[in-house]
Amino acid sequence: MEPWLLSTFHIGGELFRRLREEKRYYVDKTGLIEELFSANQPLVSLITRPRRFGKTLAMTMLQEFFDIQKDSRQIFEGLAVSRNARLCDEWMNHYPVVFLSLKNVEGQNFPHARDKYALLISRICAEHNGLFTSRNVGDEILEKLILLKRTQADASLLEDSLLLLCRALEAHWGKPAILLIDEYDVPINHSEQNGYYNEMIGFMRNLLGAALKTNASLKFAVLTGCIRIARENIFTGLNNFVCYSVSDTEYADMFGFTEAEVDRILADAKLSDKKPEFKEWYDGYRFGTNTEIYCPWDILTHLARLQKKTDDLPQAYWRNTGGNAIVRTLLAQSGKKTRTRIEALIEGKAVEENLAEDLTYDLVYKNENNIWSMLYLTGYLTKAPVQPGNGNTALVIPNREIREIFTTTVTAWFNESIGKQDLSPFVKAIWNGDAPAIQEALTRILYSTISYYDSSESFYQGFMAGLFNGTGLDPESNHESGLGRTDITIEDGLHKRAVIIELKYSHEYEELEKKAEEALSQIERKKYAASLPPHIRTVLTCGIAFWKKECCVKTASHNLSTEK
Repeated sequence: MEPWLLSTFHIGGELFRRLREEKRYYVDKTGLIEELFSANQPLVSLITRPRRFGKTLAMTMLQEFFDIQKDSRQIFEGLAVSRNARLCDEWMNHYPVVFLSLKNVEGQNFPHARDKYALLISRICAEHNGLFTSRNVGDEILEKLILLKRTQADASLLEDSLLLLCRALEAHWGKPAILLIDEYDVPINHSEQNGYYNEMIGFMRNLLGAALKTNASLKFAVLTGCIRIARENIFTGLNNFVCYSVSDTEYADMFGFTEAEVDRILADAKLSDKKPEFKEWYDGYRFGTNTEIYCPWDILTHLARLQKKTDDLPQAYWRNTGGNAIVRTLLAQSGKKTRTRIEALIEGKAVEENLAEDLTYDLVYKNENNIWSMLYLTGYLTKAPVQPGNGNTALVIPNREIREIFTTTVTAWFNESIGKQDLSPFVKAIWNGDAPAIQEALTRILYSTISYYDSSESFYQGFMAGLFNGTGLDPESNHESGLGRTDITIEDGLHKRAVIIELKYSHEYEELEKKAEEALSQIERKKYAASLPPHIRTVLTCGIAFWKKECCVKTASHNLSTEK
């Protein structure tokens, strides 16, 4: 990678002006501005996308383009929108703008969250400091602005704050204001998690109602978030309101990176040979009808790591940018049918669901249909390439990264659920060498959990290790012993005994018994028991073969003192 490019990638850069002035690498998304005006523009546009798909960067780009307080010609020079001279002449830096991001408006209780909003509005008032000396702003509005700036506003004034700012800006500039609200639904999501949902809903309904419904000083508004919140009537009464979700064709390629954009990035970074791994891990999102999109956060994060270590392997970076409670909740509420569907998704298959795109955070976790819809809207699932045409939506896991999130969450859930079960019959069967009882116990557990099949022993080794940990035993995996490594070894020094377990994966149900016999004979052939401590007198060898949720167990008992 050329040295000039190393410093141009800016991970998590959300400020458009800074990216441009510092000559950072920027994937041109200014077509969003033209698309805003390509059809009959609604008074209020809500664009919903998963986290880390460039919403905030897009909103700061809109702010820089429209804001009358700025001179943005230079930072837009050479970008797509600059070629539209008529649009630039009419709109660039011609309107007052109120931009606010609500992503940090949260707290352990409602007063704390509302105080966060008060601080945010205070900073925005400071950004428009000219209003406080303007001859055109009336005394009544000025007095209220001063209270907002000093964080002395009461609840009612806070709810009218955006309306008040728009009126003041129109009075000062002689033009209605453009309102840009980023991550509008974050305060509501946090309130649901912390127990003050109804209070926050009431506040947001009044805040947005005043700003968007009865605001004659509003030119237009753009909001972003993860979902459209419907049932709380936040947007009721807005006749000129349109929501553009991941299902809509509008703006489909304006958030995230397209295939062509990723090809260009990799070519510029001289890493085109890495394209297959980028595609496997971070591609696969389908917005609109079938626009294929890569997660931009992952692309830039992995590029940054490759700058330091060219053979660095891809990771699930998106997992660390927010909680994955939605997947955990689906598992916790899952019955047999849901577990089967999750297994199908992890295997790369599609599941059909009747999606609801108008959701409420308080009901998401109480209705399984809503959970599937939320998984789709927030990026854990995406549309399958082929749709059924029956009114349902076929959903798939988009890429390897999200599959990793599902599988690791499944593993954690399994280990927790195992800890709640009575495993004493299983432990007793192990120490007794009772193959039928071991097989029955394992089959029962396999049918009660979620499996993912990758044609290897890796899943089942983790499954067995988690199972033994749940019993309170201390299994050792891949212990070097004899002529190889054992899959699982358990020692019971008190009773001078041990268990050696070898696992096999069968591609066919009919081969289960044969594979179990192979596993058992491998323990003896490779002399796994030879490395056990001298005080161990008896050892149970156990060969287990798995095929999906079925297993076959073969055992043998050895008295080491007589054999030696």
